[in-house]
Amino acid sequence: MNGFPALLDLTGRPVLVVGGGPVAARRARSLADAGADVLVVAPEISTEISALGVRTRPRPFEAADLDGVWLAMACTDDGAANSAVSAAAEQRRIFCVRADAATEGTARTSAIARHDGLTVAVNGGDDPLRAVALRDAIAAALDTGDLPSRRARRGPGGHVALVGGGPGDPELITVRGRRLVAEADVVVVDRLAPRALLEGLPADVEVIDCGKSAHRQNLTQAEINAVLADRALAGKRVVRLKGGDPFVFGRGGEEWRACVAAGVPVSVVPGLTSAIAAPAAAGIPLTHRGLAADFTVVSGHLDPGRPADEGIDWPGLAAHGGTLVLLMAMERLDLIAKELIEHGKAPDTPAAVVHSATLPEQQVVRARLDEIAAAARRAQIGAPAVVVVGAVVDVLG
Repeated sequence: MNGFPALLDLTGRPVLVVGGGPVAARRARSLADAGADVLVVAPEISTEISALGVRTRPRPFEAADLDGVWLAMACTDDGAANSAVSAAAEQRRIFCVRADAATEGTARTSAIARHDGLTVAVNGGDDPLRAVALRDAIAAALDTGDLPSRRARRGPGGHVALVGGGPGDPELITVRGRRLVAEADVVVVDRLAPRALLEGLPADVEVIDCGKSAHRQNLTQAEINAVLADRALAGKRVVRLKGGDPFVFGRGGEEWRACVAAGVPVSVVPGLTSAIAAPAAAGIPLTHRGLAADFTVVSGHLDPGRPADEGIDWPGLAAHGGTLVLLMAMERLDLIAKELIEHGKAPDTPAAVVHSATLPEQQVVRARLDEIAAAARRAQIGAPAVVVVGAVVDVLG
């Protein structure tokens, strides 16, 4: 049908659904959700329809049921009954949808997707399966941000989202995180964030690189906090895109507090931390029955020679039987391994270094704890890397 597409405002307007089965129930629910005054007529009314709270008449259809109706739906499993509804509606100049034979009706229902104030209606040329397939593809693309749906800027209502980008592979960001990046006016990005997501952003999106690394001019944390608040107060949708998870050694808590102090709405989107993703990508389960019932994640950037009350309890970690995961430990891996061994960890404890986890350049080096730092140097592995110490390193071979 070469019809005219339209979105009907049925709020408070009478609509007739003829039929008491599953199809009628779906149509009645959709109409009720749209605010219509729904009347269902059928000899037998299903419990599903009764639960909707709409008006019902448990009897066969009569032409008078169409009086005052704005739209009719013929949804019985009887073609003759549906034809009678359609014919009576035609006489009264009321549009009618036939569920059994779309071409015999004067209106069509569409496959509907709703997203952030958008309504997408798809007609498949009277092929409902085709319409649903396309609707689902559009809905998925809207959810992930692959299909842009950016709202126009609307005054001073800016906000900040602290988004965890995952361990590196851009496909491992959450659906919500990816969508927020696609809808952002400003993206403040870390060095280890999935930067491939920035390539498809519109030219008017401001990208602020605050990646912290040696031998370059970096924004201080105070400057990053100020950028987030200033852009949001200017009415911008700001995404702080980080590697891993914002609240796992990502200083996300400091940024959250800075936004709150500035009166800026802030939310957090969790990300897949490399502490879990890197071992998994290397085929190392952090827990395994009979070997490790728990794991501990530790930052390795502090000097392991510090007293326990000023840094990390290395003696306690050495005595612990679970898996140990070290982040940001490559510069001090020699010292950390020595510290663990001095406090009782067996020198031949299996260890691994996972470099650039989930990315094409991923490398994995395995060795004894007393040899892991030297093995990593021979392989020329540096940051970013995750170190795993424990029997689970070799459990899968």
